[in-house]
Amino acid sequence: MPVKREDVLKDENLIKNIEEVAKDTALLHGVLMRTKETPNSPEVASYAPFTLFPTPVPTVLFHQALAVQTHFNRLVDRVSQNPGFLEETLASTIKVDNFTARLFNIYKQVQHEHHPQSIVLGLNRSDYMLDHSPDGGTSLKQIEINTIAASFGGLASRTPDVHRHILKVANLPEECNNVLDNNPAAGLARGLAKAWELYGSERAVVMFLVEDVQRNIYDHRYVENELWKRNIPVIRRQFEDVCRTGSLDESKRLFVDGREVAIVYFRNGYMPQNYTSEKSWEARLMMERSLAVKCPDISTHLAGTKKVQQELARRGVLERFFPDEPKTVAQIRATFAGLYTLDMGEEGDKTVAMALASPDRYVLKPQREGGGNNIYGSEICEVLENLKNSTERTAYILMDKIQPVPVQNYLLRPGAPLRLNSCLSELGVFGAYVRKGKDMVFNECLGHLLRTKSSEHADGGVAAGVAVLDNPLLV
Repeated sequence: MPVKREDVLKDENLIKNIEEVAKDTALLHGVLMRTKETPNSPEVASYAPFTLFPTPVPTVLFHQALAVQTHFNRLVDRVSQNPGFLEETLASTIKVDNFTARLFNIYKQVQHEHHPQSIVLGLNRSDYMLDHSPDGGTSLKQIEINTIAASFGGLASRTPDVHRHILKVANLPEECNNVLDNNPAAGLARGLAKAWELYGSERAVVMFLVEDVQRNIYDHRYVENELWKRNIPVIRRQFEDVCRTGSLDESKRLFVDGREVAIVYFRNGYMPQNYTSEKSWEARLMMERSLAVKCPDISTHLAGTKKVQQELARRGVLERFFPDEPKTVAQIRATFAGLYTLDMGEEGDKTVAMALASPDRYVLKPQREGGGNNIYGSEICEVLENLKNSTERTAYILMDKIQPVPVQNYLLRPGAPLRLNSCLSELGVFGAYVRKGKDMVFNECLGHLLRTKSSEHADGGVAAGVAVLDNPLLV
């Protein structure tokens, strides 16, 4: 006879048995990560960290996140194609944030040249948390949208079967039907394949631009294998490879190691430390100037900055991008949390005062991706007290801190003891679009990702070693 989840969580003997089953099942289904930490250390694969049980997520809010994704795809594309908006929005940030400024300089240089490629490919992930209001209501609020190297589409495609098996072993079979099938890897590959087909050369390759230490390589491989199934050739290269062997011909076709590149798929290049020398920046510029389809191109990369996110939340801004679509505007805006500028002037001063008065109500965000960069609580006061009269504060934005309800779960990590945690989750939704000229020829919601962490951690994702993979259990 089926039991209740809360009873299972308290049954130590059952949990110990499920732990062993869960680890083996994760390995069996390929939920894997490399544990190799440096290029010269031994290479070992183990299961990627994940929750013992799927986490309850309200069905209505889950489907709200899926339904709005194709609108976010179009929004990102339209922002990326609006030079005036990007320049105006990022004007203050690029004066104080060197990394964003370097990206913007490449953007300006490419803007002044003739665009050799009319095909635009976007693979993104919009991330949300469930905000619990004092009146007892729960709403979906966007954390950010990732327009470069949106990860875990591969591993998220493997985890539903793992959790379904665990639920059966735990004698919770009725919950299995509430863990949905999910295959973002196939969807990401469909977007890449469409852009590759439009490029029009069967010999040309899709190049994954990757880091030197690739702990998350199996996540990449699931997408890569989907491309090989379609007979689309794939190569994996690093910045230094492009520096050493990359070149453009007279038509601006990109060649690396003598092979024509149809698509540069950036799984690297989103953090300052990814650019180890000036040669790395030269390689990025060469790729941006080329005929290859960039995923993302430099304008789409900039469209994913926190400053752009904050500006889009201003009254009347979404209407500029969807002038005749009030329902679309309403759907997007419903997901926005409070976002506030730190630009110099009266409005920015008001934001600083607000944050200093109630730091626990907000999150201070720099223009960075990859997790582990945000600032919370008393640290907000430390940063803003030092910067409140300096233009350097414009490198950040302020956001309302979302207040989710913690859920009890176990987090499985290789080599770590298993214990019951109070946990918080973040729901990601994958999207892809392909535009050729002015025509949007592909626009899809591809699937979802749930990541969960102990509530004692304020920030950090799976790659940062804080969160673990999860699945939504629709309730």
